[in-house]
Amino acid sequence: MNDSAAPSAPTPAPRPRVRAPELSGAGGWLNTGGEQLDLASLRGKCVIVDFWTFCCVNCLHVLDELRELEERHQDTVVVVGVHSPKFVHEAEHAAVVDAVERYGVEHPVLDDPDLATWKQYAVRAWPTLVVIDPEGYVVAQHAGEGHVHAIEKLIGELEAEHEAKGTLRRGEGPYVPPEPVATDLRFPGKALALPDGGYLVSDTTRHQLVELASDGETALRRIGTGERGLVDGAPDEARFNEPQGLAPLPGGDVLVADTVNHALRRLDLATGAVTTVAGTGAQWWQGAPTDGPAREVALSSPWDVAWFADRAWIAMAGVHQLWTYDPESGTVRAEAGTTNEGLVDGPAAQSWFAQPSGLAVAPDEARLWLADSETSALRWVERADTSRGDGTSQDGSQDTSQGGDGGFVVHTAVGTGLFDFGHRDGPADQALLQHPLGVTALPDGSVAVSDTYNHALRRFDPATGEVSTLATDLREPSDAVLASDGSGEIVVVESARHRLTRLRLPEDAVRVEGVAHRTQRAATEVAAGVLRLDVVFQAPPGQKLDTRYGPSTRLIVSATPPELLEQGDGQGTELMREVRLAGGEGTEGVLHISAMAASCDEEGEFPACHVHQQDWGVPVSLTADGADRLPLVLAGMDEKGLDE
Repeated sequence: MNDSAAPSAPTPAPRPRVRAPELSGAGGWLNTGGEQLDLASLRGKCVIVDFWTFCCVNCLHVLDELRELEERHQDTVVVVGVHSPKFVHEAEHAAVVDAVERYGVEHPVLDDPDLATWKQYAVRAWPTLVVIDPEGYVVAQHAGEGHVHAIEKLIGELEAEHEAKGTLRRGEGPYVPPEPVATDLRFPGKALALPDGGYLVSDTTRHQLVELASDGETALRRIGTGERGLVDGAPDEARFNEPQGLAPLPGGDVLVADTVNHALRRLDLATGAVTTVAGTGAQWWQGAPTDGPAREVALSSPWDVAWFADRAWIAMAGVHQLWTYDPESGTVRAEAGTTNEGLVDGPAAQSWFAQPSGLAVAPDEARLWLADSETSALRWVERADTSRGDGTSQDGSQDTSQGGDGGFVVHTAVGTGLFDFGHRDGPADQALLQHPLGVTALPDGSVAVSDTYNHALRRFDPATGEVSTLATDLREPSDAVLASDGSGEIVVVESARHRLTRLRLPEDAVRVEGVAHRTQRAATEVAAGVLRLDVVFQAPPGQKLDTRYGPSTRLIVSATPPELLEQGDGQGTELMREVRLAGGEGTEGVLHISAMAASCDEEGEFPACHVHQQDWGVPVSLTADGADRLPLVLAGMDEKGLDE
């Protein structure tokens, strides 16, 4: 062969590189067999650093996206999770250990409770992925989910480049699986009291449903093979993928929120047969249909289900919305929420949620209660015609919504926003929860809240507007149901103790010393006056901005409190915007920035299209010498920041 006749490969454009900071965390390493890793030990590998926290559903989506990439590139790629907590509970090492097992994380994880590595990498959002090349340089950063296709293309380029240079090291990575633990349940999610006195439990980490006897302990049958998958059929054939919520349907069947399959499944209790009734098995993305035939519309991490107002309501945690499923017509539709993450009451279509994770219907069926986990809030939905014109609901409780004619309205009983949480009883407008995952309607009209990260069962009484604590020393309670025997007792799903726990509801509340917290991220110091917001987006290799149907980018800006933004709020199509901040030295608040960019493949008759989206909540503090530019990396590298 004449080498001189062979065409030379095109020289790739040089990519910006910056030396990767060391990986350090006070909690140490998990999934390494006790070995302490550093970047030197990873040299020669393509490293993907995944900044995540286990409360964040978008982070869980990324874990699922990474599984196939890890499998395909197992001899060249090492994924390293850096657990960076939002909530106080997430800084507990034992909780991180539990989360790594609960979500099937099969790569090394660094427990970074003090956000040391987060700060070194200037990360501003969960999740964020950073790619480090085999020589130890950062070559890309991506905020949000949906970037794995672009990262895999980059990995292919890095493999070829460093294979040629002799700097690629193939072979097994440092992952060492933990020893399995034998228990009847493993991180159960939700429970349903059955007519015969027993319980149906979603055994989430084992991808099964388990029917228990009336003692809440004896397993009578298991439904599902225990392997991840989306397969219908008999109990020994069906497959689930981290199932969660359970709700009875008219007629006796059970509706199952099959969370990681992004699907609803129908269980025939008599035979144990499982049928998929909603979802395509793929995750919903911006621009996809939000109503239509149930098997043709994608869903996104349905976490709980409940029968309310003649249809099944779905806590669609993955897109911060409530959807409904109508078994009669076989259709689904988005019912409440805009997909923006936050806490906004009002007409259902204009409201904001943050990872709704638990649903329960009031005894009079007038309200749908919901646990809005990321805002640590207890909220409810009711028909608009049940709100009165004097600012209260029919029972006299305060109505802070802007209800419209017809449809549904959203209200908040407890909770103020994304960054305030704690364990404090008292008047609802002062009470605090910490990432609740479940709600239970009690016969007297009050509501029990599975206050997950406070390890407590709380109670809100709409009649008095007071919040109290019913029980403590529960380990990550994720749901509760009234006992089937009519005893008035309550059965709590203690997820991190892998069991159901039966409690007698106390006549008097448990006294708890109140404590309040804010998310621990340090505020970014910015200058008062004009601040330039720069969302960095570079279309991945082989892609271009998709302008076929209008502007390919979108930017939405708001603030808490709203008066922090004197100018520049609202929606636009440019990813750069100058805003004017109001206030003097020491003024603090949170900038809420939501960015979207659409790209498509440059080649092919029918190019694939990709939507990149991320929401940031950036705590800021105004100072005299603060920055006048705030860069936020959606995809690529902040080259201006490298020059500064």
